Amino acid sequence: MLRQIKTTAARSSDTLLGDFLGAAALMVTLVVGLYLPGLI
Repeated sequence: MLRQIKTTAARSSDTLLGDFLGAAALMVTLVVGLYLPGLI
């Protein structure tokens, strides 16, 4: 299983950074969406 993860990471290394940034943006949106009602 670890070998499959390494192989997949090696194959998609050029899109890995973009995927990470997309996931981080989704998490920021989620956190802001959850805190926004408390700020208003």
